[in-house]
Amino acid sequence: MAKVDRRTVDLSAYPDLVVIYLGMRLNAFAGLKRILGLGPQIADSVKTKPDGLLLHESILYSLFPLHTGMRQYWRDFDSLERWTRSEPHRLWWKNFLRDSGGTGFWHETYALRGGFEAIYDDLPQPVGMMKFAPLEPARDSIFSARQRLRREGSESSPAPAPEAELYRD
Repeated sequence: MAKVDRRTVDLSAYPDLVVIYLGMRLNAFAGLKRILGLGPQIADSVKTKPDGLLLHESILYSLFPLHTGMRQYWRDFDSLERWTRSEPHRLWWKNFLRDSGGTGFWHETYALRGGFEAIYDDLPQPVGMMKFAPLEPARDSIFSARQRLRREGSESSPAPAPEAELYRD
């Protein structure tokens, strides 16, 4: 019998490490165009090696319904947030929040120095933490990831689609 080669990692060089899981789920046939169109765009954006991105991995959650995603490791939350506020991500997110295009989107963020946060948009079936935790509207004091993580300071730049622009009720 061979002994298991058991290892761990030394994360001391990454005290502010943030891991984010993301997913896009097909809700309607029309959403296939959006999912297939975003794949190459995401790959191209990762090739530019955004500051703070340590690792990007693609994930296939399911074929039926089609549910794709990724896992990313970021040096710190500020790097992740800065990237989400820049092109092309800012435009992707702004367009999605105006029209999900037959897809649903979610992300769950985990921070080494503490805190989890998540967002679930247009998902007809629960995924991840929404399977066991109560849901509430992502508005006001919990509209942004920074707010949900209870991070000090202001966002590195304005949100791609400000809350007031999305909800005029």
